[in-house]
Amino acid sequence: MISGMLLFDKPVGWTSHDAVDAFRRIFPPDTKVGHCGALDPIATGLLIILVGPATKAQARMQGLDKSYSGTIRLGVSTDTGDVAGKVLSQAEAPNPPLAELDRLLKSFQGPLEMPAPAYSAVKYKGKALYRYARKGIAVPARMRTSVIRRWTAISYAAPELTHELDCSSGTYVRSLAQAIGEKLGCGAAMSSLRRDKIGSFSLSDALSLTDLKSMSLSDLQPVLTRSLSHLYAALSPLPQSGRPPASLSA
Repeated sequence: MISGMLLFDKPVGWTSHDAVDAFRRIFPPDTKVGHCGALDPIATGLLIILVGPATKAQARMQGLDKSYSGTIRLGVSTDTGDVAGKVLSQAEAPNPPLAELDRLLKSFQGPLEMPAPAYSAVKYKGKALYRYARKGIAVPARMRTSVIRRWTAISYAAPELTHELDCSSGTYVRSLAQAIGEKLGCGAAMSSLRRDKIGSFSLSDALSLTDLKSMSLSDLQPVLTRSLSHLYAALSPLPQSGRPPASLSA
């Protein structure tokens, strides 16, 4: 039985479903393959892929904390909350000291309730919000609750603010970018994003696109087998045997 977890460094321009489809083509037909938390096409970084019976852990894995690094462009607002969207307004980027920007970011730390971006997969009446947005249909804001563990301003060279973020599941960095744009009165949009960690799993251990293109089923099988104990450890303490539960391995 093919089952386990793969860590993948999603490249820019790919959707998370593109990554799932690329791995699915390696496995036998009807093998279940899914991801644990989508990344926007503009974003790169760690994507957890589950295969076979291990997909039963998908919902719980999606709830793990995330760590990001990236940039936010000050002085522009878009309909999507990132620079790939339609520009709604532009203004001269402010030039505050880095310490002031860092204080602003830190003011968001703690529990937070914010609207999900209009262009997101959050559902309203059974349909993703982006389906309404693409048709120009207004829908009520869908509020999302999350926790900002740490948000730090690393550097600022107008208009680009470089930052690092540790947060709970359910956090939309595009919404955070829009929020600081409103606070500064100039607008802001996410210009780049990289997911560095999911729970205890690190991007440094992820397969690259080059790896994916060169690997066969026989290459991936031992990777999946070794991953099961790490997957189970992320969900609950390991049993005395040190083996993953049967539900994830068969």
